[in-house]
Amino acid sequence: MRAGFLGAILLFAAGYSYVAFAELSYLSSAGRLGPGFFPRIIGASLVVLCAWSLAAELGRGTGEEGSRHWRTAAAVVALSAAFVALLEVLGGPLSMVAFMAAARWLLNRGRHLQNALLAVLLPAGFYLVFKVWLNAAMPRGMLPLPF
Repeated sequence: MRAGFLGAILLFAAGYSYVAFAELSYLSSAGRLGPGFFPRIIGASLVVLCAWSLAAELGRGTGEEGSRHWRTAAAVVALSAAFVALLEVLGGPLSMVAFMAAARWLLNRGRHLQNALLAVLLPAGFYLVFKVWLNAAMPRGMLPLPF
């Protein structure tokens, strides 16, 4: 079950990487980093890490019949889908905070202060890197927020 899941993720990562390398340019016409810079890094990293994990899983050969954590995995998939849906409604920063808070609550129960800090600080860091430092566009959402 785990090897099949890793194989499927590896196929998706390979498709994502293909699009990143074939469709998106590495540099813009002005010579600055283009829209393909980060997707190429992410895609190549995903392919390498998924292939490594799949090889380790196949080498282990445990013959595990099924994962006992399928409910948690399904909940993370549902949270990810909700995050994508909320991007256009709440905008990038708020939907990231909501996603991080929900995911941390699900995966790290009992550590409320740590969860709250990470749910706010990580999206704030992403905002500073992408919006302020790289001057990249983030989804604004339908709410008129100053960021």
